[in-house]
Amino acid sequence: MEKECNSRLLRSLKDRDDFTLTFELVPGPGGRTRKHNRILNLAKEIAADGRIRALSITENAGGHPALTPEALGTEIQAMDSEVIIHLSCKDKNRNQMESLLFGWDRLNLCNLLVVAGDYPKKGYLGHPKPVFDLDTVQALDLLGTMNRGLRLNEQAETESKLESTSFLKGVVVSPFKFLESELIMQYYTLLRKVAAGADFVITQIGYDARKFHELLLYMKHNRLDIPVLGNVFIPNQPVTELMHQGKIPGCVITESLYRRIRQEAQEADQGKEARLLRAAKLLAILKGLGYGGAHIGGPGLTFADLDFVLNTAAAMEQQWQTCIDDVSFWPDEAFWYFTKDSNTGLNTDQPQIRPDRNKGIYPGYLLSRFVHNQAFATNGLLYQPMKTMCLAFDKGRQDNILSRVEHTAKAALFGCQNCGDCTLAELAYLCPQDGCAKYLLNGPCGGSRDGWCEVYPGSKRCMYVKIYERLKSCGLEKTMIEGFVPPRDWALNNSSSWINFFSGRDHLGRNKKKG
Repeated sequence: MEKECNSRLLRSLKDRDDFTLTFELVPGPGGRTRKHNRILNLAKEIAADGRIRALSITENAGGHPALTPEALGTEIQAMDSEVIIHLSCKDKNRNQMESLLFGWDRLNLCNLLVVAGDYPKKGYLGHPKPVFDLDTVQALDLLGTMNRGLRLNEQAETESKLESTSFLKGVVVSPFKFLESELIMQYYTLLRKVAAGADFVITQIGYDARKFHELLLYMKHNRLDIPVLGNVFIPNQPVTELMHQGKIPGCVITESLYRRIRQEAQEADQGKEARLLRAAKLLAILKGLGYGGAHIGGPGLTFADLDFVLNTAAAMEQQWQTCIDDVSFWPDEAFWYFTKDSNTGLNTDQPQIRPDRNKGIYPGYLLSRFVHNQAFATNGLLYQPMKTMCLAFDKGRQDNILSRVEHTAKAALFGCQNCGDCTLAELAYLCPQDGCAKYLLNGPCGGSRDGWCEVYPGSKRCMYVKIYERLKSCGLEKTMIEGFVPPRDWALNNSSSWINFFSGRDHLGRNKKKG
C-alpha cells in the first residue's frame, strides 16, 4: 500500500469545500539572475497573502535549460509555502530520475506534477539528445513503487524494501483538441494515468467553458474521482502570438480569441485589463462548474495582477453562468465529446454519436495483425513452429542470425529500430521507437495539433492519432484504455524480439513475473 503524502496541498485538494488555487513559476537560465529574484519576491507576497495553496515550479519549460525546480523550491518552502515540483521525462533516464526523487524526498519536496516535457531545444554546441526513457504512465508506476517502499533488484525478479516515499502525483490532460482522434486519446491516456496512481489532474491551456465542462463530464462518466484543477493562463502579447501560431506545444489560442486579443491590444494598456478580466471570468466559471480548483499562470504577472483576478472572480461567483459567452472560443466544427446544451452554452450529459468504424481501410494493419496472431498468439497456426525455431536459435547461440533476419524484414515494414522488446502488437503495428519523437508507449503527450506531431508539425502525423484511426477502423479503439507497457529494456537492444518473446525476456514476460 502506498504511503500517503501529508502536504497541506493534499489536504486542500481533499476538502470539497476548498477551491484549491495554485500558481505557476517559470525559472529561466542562470542561478543568480534578477528574474529569479523577482520570482522569489513574488513568492513571498503570495505566501503572505495565503489564498494560493501551492506554487508550481516548471522544469526546463519550452525545452530550454533553466534553473532546476528544487533550487527555487527549497527557498520557497522556507517561506512556509507549499511547492509543486515538475518532474519531466525528457532529460533523464530512469536511474537519474530515481536518484533525483531520493533527493526530493529528503528535501520534503513531495508534491509533483509528472509531465512528458517539451522536446529539447538547441543548447550547448547544438541540439541535445532527447531522453524520454520513461513516459508519464511509467514514471507514475515508478513513483507508486517508491511510495510502497519497494525497489526492483538487478534481475527484476524480486523486490527489496526501502523507506517509503510519500509523493503526491499530479498529471496533465488536454480537452483542447480539434480532432476526435486527438481528444479521445487524451482521455484514454488520462484513464491510464489514473490507473497508474495519479492523485490529481491539471488541464492544459485553453479558453472555452464548454471544453472545461466536457472534461468534468468525461471524468464523471468514467468514475474518475480525483481532484481536477482548470488552467487559467494569462498570456501577454508575444506569448499570444506564439500560441496562436502553434509554437508552444499543447497551448491553444483559437482564431476567434486571437482576433479578440488583437482588438483589445489597441487599448491604452495594450489589453492587459481585458486579459485579467477574462482570467477572472474563467476562474469564476471553473468554480461554478465544480472544479476542485485552478492553476494560474502567465508571464510577467505581479501580485497586484493576481490580486485583481482573485478579487474580481470572487465578486462574479454567484453569476458565473453570465460569463460563459465571454469565455467560449472553441470552433463549433471541432470535435466535441458531448452534445451541446443550447440553454446553458455548455454540454448535455449525452455523448456524441460516433460511427463505430472509420471510413479508412488499413490493409497493412489488417495483414500485420493477422500474421502476428498466427505466429505469436498461443492458438495461432504458426505459434508452435515459431516458438520451436526461436528457442532453437537461442539455445544454439545463433540469435544474431535471427536478429538480422528479423530486423531486415521489420525495418522495411515498420521502420524497426531493433530494440529487442517489440510493442507493435500493443500499438496497432506502429513502432514508437521510429514513429514517436518522444518514444511514448502508453499514450500521447499533449503537444500534437491538428493531428501533427509537435516536433514535426506539418510533416509528421502524431503516431497516436494514427493508432486511433487504425484501431477504430476495426472497433478496437477501447483497447487503448487499459494496460501498462513497461519501459524499454535496453539490455535487449539489437537482439531478436522474437526470441525474447518466446523465452519470456521481453516486456510481456516481465509483466507476467511482476504480476
